[in-house]
Amino acid sequence: MYIFADRLYKKDEIKLDDLKKQVVFTTIDNKEILEWLENHNFPETFIEDITNEDQSITYEENEDFKLAIFKYFVADEEDELLYHARNIVIILADNKFIFLAKERKIIKAVINKLFKRYRPTDSIEYIMYVVIDILVDHTMHIVDHIDDTLEEIEDRIFDESLEEREVQKSLYFARRTLNRIGKVSVQHNDIVNKIISHFPVVIRKKLHYEFIDLKEHLSFLINESKTYLDRTGYLQTLLMGFLSNRMNQAMQRLAAISLIFLPLTFIVGNYGMNFRFMPELEWKYGYALVWVINLTIAWLIFQWLKKKKWI
Repeated sequence: MYIFADRLYKKDEIKLDDLKKQVVFTTIDNKEILEWLENHNFPETFIEDITNEDQSITYEENEDFKLAIFKYFVADEEDELLYHARNIVIILADNKFIFLAKERKIIKAVINKLFKRYRPTDSIEYIMYVVIDILVDHTMHIVDHIDDTLEEIEDRIFDESLEEREVQKSLYFARRTLNRIGKVSVQHNDIVNKIISHFPVVIRKKLHYEFIDLKEHLSFLINESKTYLDRTGYLQTLLMGFLSNRMNQAMQRLAAISLIFLPLTFIVGNYGMNFRFMPELEWKYGYALVWVINLTIAWLIFQWLKKKKWI
């Protein structure tokens, strides 16, 4: 799909030149790349690893090739806080850097960022560092986006127009994504350590500070994902407390209304009894008096409840 040495070329057909330094970006199912790898003694077990979509993060090497599989997070189409991890394959040969991914949009996203930092004099090992750094930076942007969204959710929790279901769904997806990022970042950190340890001493010294910076970013991701994961738990507790408090207020209002009508029901119930001698029944103002008593009691109870802030 993409190949460049001195500058970027976009090609439908990729031809690898054994003598040139080449940086190749294409899809995992590109037959030409797979054939070239097989013809150059790329181990069959490595082929199985790169074509297996369920392959976990790993690093392998032999005399001719280095293979690293990373994860790239892709946003879900339905929810902005849900991200799915997709396999990224990086293969290093003597003068070849090959980047493979299942989805073309991942390839375009990475190559656009790489091309801004690419120089023809860059070594294959440095290009590998840059690509890993791009993957890590992409994940850091996701964490920052989740952080901003969690702040918005925290501000909205006490809003009367709060949609509980949407907030609960957002918190659930945020927790899933942060949990994945935390696990993947730990595995990425292990892979980076292996890559550094398997580089020649000269390359290790040359890229020493670059990989220190990369490991610091991964440590940041590990710590921040745990911190924000705890924050989602706090927000879930806060949301449940707010909903419980709102339910209690509703029940409190119902209890207050019942409290107002309870003595009135008692009074009316007395006059519903079938006794022969009830003096008030024959009194001209008996009906009006009962109304005055009922309204007075209701008003007094209402004022008392208002003072207690039940209404």
